Amino acid sequence: MNSLLTPAVAGLSAGGAYAILGVCAIFTYRLVAVVNFTGAAIGAAGTFVMVALTEHGMPLFPAVIIGILAGALVGVVIGGVMTKWFSGASATTKAAVTAALLVGIIALGLRLTGGQRPHLFPDLVSGSAFRFAGVEVTWGSVLTVTLAVGLTIASDLFLARTRTGLQMRALSERPMAAELIGIRVRVLALAVWGIMGAVTAFAMMIIAPLRSPDFMSLSLLVVPALAAALIGAFRSFRAALLGGVLIGIVEGMVSALEFGARFRGVVPFLVILIVLLWSQRGARWDAAR
Repeated sequence: MNSLLTPAVAGLSAGGAYAILGVCAIFTYRLVAVVNFTGAAIGAAGTFVMVALTEHGMPLFPAVIIGILAGALVGVVIGGVMTKWFSGASATTKAAVTAALLVGIIALGLRLTGGQRPHLFPDLVSGSAFRFAGVEVTWGSVLTVTLAVGLTIASDLFLARTRTGLQMRALSERPMAAELIGIRVRVLALAVWGIMGAVTAFAMMIIAPLRSPDFMSLSLLVVPALAAALIGAFRSFRAALLGGVLIGIVEGMVSALEFGARFRGVVPFLVILIVLLWSQRGARWDAAR
């Protein structure tokens, strides 16, 4: 039992980060109507700013703050591109633009960070928090899952209970009408991108020590993030939370199996495939009849 429980618990840290990124993906989609492929890359940019500062001798805490601000800034820049030139485009076009931007960000990031040259990612939190069924649960796992739960609850309450949240929903569903009644559409859209950039940067800082130490690997964590968002049908924050945590746990269990470590990255793709097939079951059944 412990042979599977230990890697499952170890996967909680990654699962919490996937859940955070998935919730951020849904938040961006619901408020600015963009399926954002650049989320993890924006977070990776902030993370590597933090790493560069610590490598040059800056203490960890101010480096983390500057890295989070850098993530917010990159998010605002990407948001500026989307709102200025593609605000009226279709959802498909917006998604294609963010996919193209992802490729550009990865290329630029690899060049600025030395390609696949390894970097030392500092642990923001370390040590064991408690034992569960004889298995050590780290503070990193506790922090990421707690942040994911807190972000999920805050997002739900923000959209349902606050005036700004209602304005942002109007921005997504009826942008032209929102602008006509005086809602500052561009400012709110940039705020969404900036907030999501800051949150994803912090999430990536936590998970970075567990991943391959290069810009591309971190940027491609958008795949499990979108898998979690897809589980929530890009509507439900709670389903994305559960999906992200479960993906991390399954990855941990797969990596513990013989020859399983090399196939860990396949898990999010399988989740996406299964969810897409399940979502189309009705249409397939009707066609078969």
